[in-house]
Amino acid sequence: MTAMHSTEEHIATLRPKLVAFARLQLRDNTAAEDTVQDTLVTALEKHQTFSGRSAFETWVFGILKNKILERFRHERRYLAWQDEELSDEDSFENLFKENGRWQAISKPIPWGDPDQMLENAAFWRLLDTCLMALPANIAQVFTMRELMGMTTQEICEALTLSDANCWVILHRARLRLRGCIEKGWLT
Repeated sequence: MTAMHSTEEHIATLRPKLVAFARLQLRDNTAAEDTVQDTLVTALEKHQTFSGRSAFETWVFGILKNKILERFRHERRYLAWQDEELSDEDSFENLFKENGRWQAISKPIPWGDPDQMLENAAFWRLLDTCLMALPANIAQVFTMRELMGMTTQEICEALTLSDANCWVILHRARLRLRGCIEKGWLT
């Protein structure tokens, strides 16, 4: 088997993961498919430059990350971001009593052993579902930060957000994901 043939097979097995990630980030099936296609073409064209300093999958996801950012910059597909104040449901103050303890209704439910959770395929499917249920702007910022590993400054530059607004959006994402996971996993 030639190295190119092996590379093509490896890329073919990555394609579903790449598409799922691009759909989550772009919220547009056509744009996701196009971006993944561009990523795969680049990976095939440049497979000889892969040095092996990281896993092959990480290298291809790095290409996808850059393609997504290029798409954001090129198309200026930014949502209308607003510096909104936190609503009552999002406010940290409403989660805690005056003495600093959790409000009974806001107290997180124990999820069990974290190591077992990470190995549970059903948990990952639920997390994917919860991510897809987030509003597009919130999901975009969250995935850029937590899945793409971008800094807050990079996100703010890419999406023309203020630093404060970015942190508000990340806070909302975490609260909504926690609620969704607790409803889907623990009920």
